[in-house]
Amino acid sequence: MSIHLYKHDLPDGLDLGTSVAIDTETMGLNLRRDRLCLVQISSGDGQAHLVQIAAEMQPCPNLEALLADKGVEKLFHFARFDVAVINFYLGIEIENIFCTKIASKLVRTYTDAHGLKNLVQEFCNKSLDKRQGSSDWNKDINELSDKQLEYAANDVIYLHKIKLELEKMLIREKRIDIFNECLNFLDTRVELDQKGFKEDIFEH
Repeated sequence: MSIHLYKHDLPDGLDLGTSVAIDTETMGLNLRRDRLCLVQISSGDGQAHLVQIAAEMQPCPNLEALLADKGVEKLFHFARFDVAVINFYLGIEIENIFCTKIASKLVRTYTDAHGLKNLVQEFCNKSLDKRQGSSDWNKDINELSDKQLEYAANDVIYLHKIKLELEKMLIREKRIDIFNECLNFLDTRVELDQKGFKEDIFEH
C-alpha cells in the first residue's frame, strides 16, 4: 500500500480514472458540530490519496472537480454520512454512487455484521485495526501519526474489490433493482439527516 498526503487539494494532473473509492474523517458524528478533516480517495490500485481539509477553508478545485464529476463512479461504505458531510462542508452534490453498506445489508442477510472491517475480512481476507477511528483528526498535517494514515488509507483501498463481490451477489439474488432504488433515495435520506431527522420516519 502506498499513501500520498496532501494539504488542501489533490495535485494538478492526477488522473484517478473513472471509479474512485472515497471516505472521510471528521471530529465526530455530529454533522453541524464536528468538522470535516480528511478526504481519502483510491482508484483501487493499492494507492491512497489523502487530502487534509483546512479548518479555515481553502480552495480545493481539483478535489471538487473529481467529486462533482458525474462520469466518475464513487464507492463509499456508508455513503449516507460521507455524502452528507462532503455536501455540508464543501457544498458538492455527489452523483454516481455505490454504497457497500447498503449492498451488504441487502444481500449478506446471513449476518448482522455489515461494518467495513467485516467486509474486508470476508472478501479480502484482511483484518483491519479500527482503533484509530476515534482519534484526533484535526492535527496539523505533519502531526498525523503513521497509524492514523494507515487507518485512513485502509478505509478506501479495499472498496473496489468489495464492490465487485457485492455486485455479483446483488445480481445473483435479483436485488440489484431495489439496490438502485435505495441509491436513488440517498439524496433524500441525506437531506433528512441535515435537517435533524435521524430516526426512521417510516417506522410506526
